[in-house]
Amino acid sequence: MRNTLIDLKKAIKGEVVMSAELDMMYQSLLNNQVPDLWKKVSYPSLRPLSSWFEDLQARCNFFDTWLNKGKPKGFWISAFFFPQGFLTSVLQNYARKFKIPIDVLSFGFDFMETTEIDLVKTAPEDGCYIYGLFIEGCRFDLKKGRLEDSMPGVMYTNAPVIYFSPQENYTPDPADYGMPVYKTTTRAGTLSTTGHSTNFIIIIDVPTHMKPDYWILNGAAFMC
Repeated sequence: MRNTLIDLKKAIKGEVVMSAELDMMYQSLLNNQVPDLWKKVSYPSLRPLSSWFEDLQARCNFFDTWLNKGKPKGFWISAFFFPQGFLTSVLQNYARKFKIPIDVLSFGFDFMETTEIDLVKTAPEDGCYIYGLFIEGCRFDLKKGRLEDSMPGVMYTNAPVIYFSPQENYTPDPADYGMPVYKTTTRAGTLSTTGHSTNFIIIIDVPTHMKPDYWILNGAAFMC
């Protein structure tokens, strides 16, 4: 970002040639869009430039606080460029601690009665708290601890803080809804060289009093 902005400034002054890429970048900045030069090395996002930059600063602040003040109580999953790698590392740490093959480990999920990580007192001994997700197509009732229909006119709601608990040979409850987590609302991605999707992250099993098919038809999903 710094280098392209310096080059663009020089091109505007006439000190260097205004290339096609710099011209497209200039037009993107005028239209409050993220330049393609930045998108190539950025995380997936549908935000306009102003909101995208604020989001980038928030992500950097999250990691700066983690680096300088130690491990946080919970992790803002949206801040990670590659959240699948972070979640795998949580399982790896658990596998090393208890000398369990990582192949038999997966996550179980517990839902806290709050959406605010600040209300969580301490970090768990194993696993991690995840926060910052949004829900589309339904809502999570904090008191009942289950999925409910969205309120009229409300498209997105905050997801609760979720405890990701490493478990050996975990078997999900068939009555729960396996709710997908996506990085963006497009819900579409490609298979990267790591074998992971560029948009889909993980399935979270969520309690519900309705059949899972009901939420599938509603398009219920978590978003970062």
